[in-house]
Amino acid sequence: MRKVGIFGLLSILLIISTTVSATSLKKLSYPSDKPTADQIAEQVFFVNHFYSVKNFFIHRKGKRHISILTTRAKDGKARTNTFRRYLNNDYDDGVIRAKDVALFHSGKLMGTGMLITDFEDDNKSQAYAIWLPALEKLRKFSEPPHDDSWGGTDFTFGDIYLRKPQHETHEILGNTIFSTCLETMQLSDKEKRNKYLRQLHGAQCAHKGKKVYQLKSTHKTKNWWYDYRISYIDTKTFADYRVEYYKNGKQIKFIDKDWMSMNIDDPRGIYWRYMYAKNLTNGHESMINIPDNFVSWNRDEGPELWTEDALTHMRK
Repeated sequence: MRKVGIFGLLSILLIISTTVSATSLKKLSYPSDKPTADQIAEQVFFVNHFYSVKNFFIHRKGKRHISILTTRAKDGKARTNTFRRYLNNDYDDGVIRAKDVALFHSGKLMGTGMLITDFEDDNKSQAYAIWLPALEKLRKFSEPPHDDSWGGTDFTFGDIYLRKPQHETHEILGNTIFSTCLETMQLSDKEKRNKYLRQLHGAQCAHKGKKVYQLKSTHKTKNWWYDYRISYIDTKTFADYRVEYYKNGKQIKFIDKDWMSMNIDDPRGIYWRYMYAKNLTNGHESMINIPDNFVSWNRDEGPELWTEDALTHMRK
């Protein structure tokens, strides 16, 4: 993975922003027959972009109860940033595919906001507008490389939102039973916990025993930071519970996601309440944590919420 560059700080602003896909994937039908490896990869992409709903909101309740991004180096101090997020997939003009707003409420990012616009034309770069409170100005940036570290975390930009199914070749290794708990960031009894760290979810074992596909995805780029990934994907919802990354035959990282149902007709209508990554080469770990009952979807919101003008007025 590349070292953090100009996006080292601003990359955090792209929080869980998942708005890139082929146009057909946004309206992808649920498979009627046994899916192929490529079709499974497309379904996973559909799920991770919340395309089963027209919009998706991550809220806050006061200053204390809010979603958290936590990072920690091996044996180091856990550091937190807090955020809320509004994603809008409800565009049918043939130009815009989705818009995403992220607003931050703690640390050096307090008061900062970002508007991400994704276009139907896959050859057109995404547009990023960032409100910088210290300057009281709106600035625009280009999208980052896929392999850049995402805000100094153990996620890359490709992990979070830039990687598409066509960037890899896919192979079904077989069907199996998911036999382990999802991991999470563990805090020792002696470790000082601020008001946010006390809200982190514990390890999730509710998905043990579910039927999953094992999908091997090999990156098409030579000398990439990983050679292939193995994903454990729910055979009904297409939730990717765990993704293991390998380089030279050795596992170097994994990402766990705790998926929850939206209780809509489409079984792919799910969201994750936490995403946890661990780098096995250096022991670093990162976690995105959404408190229970802090999300909503299919809200009756007008498009004016996803504008540059709105971004400068809804930061508090």
